[in-house]
Amino acid sequence: MRRWPGRRRRAVSDDAKTAPAHGSWTPDGEVPPPVRVSEDAVITMLKTVFDPEIPVDIYELGLIYAIEIADDGQVKIEMTLTTPSCPSAQELPGQVEEAVRLVPGVGDAKVEVVWDPPWDQSRMSEDARLALNMY
Repeated sequence: MRRWPGRRRRAVSDDAKTAPAHGSWTPDGEVPPPVRVSEDAVITMLKTVFDPEIPVDIYELGLIYAIEIADDGQVKIEMTLTTPSCPSAQELPGQVEEAVRLVPGVGDAKVEVVWDPPWDQSRMSEDARLALNMY
């Protein structure tokens, strides 16, 4: 192995060891290897969506109940709203879908709004409580 001055070797994760190092070839050209969708990347994008009436993102508010990521890059999200009569009920799920679709490797995103269990303030993160002076 050749060593370059001033450079260190990077540790390789177990996922990287098992992932193919190259794409596959087809008559139409080379197909790049599939990109695994990271739950952390999805959460990062969810944190860019804010309830317009509350200055805290929907993830920290505790509105996200479940994130399911399929091997083919399909993402399903179960979320709720603070109340069934929330004025943002029509726009927030669409904003969530749009944000998640921006994550590399995501093929499609579907959001299901659920009401059970009902949302309450105990679902908020500590950061959200501090931002809203609710500690």
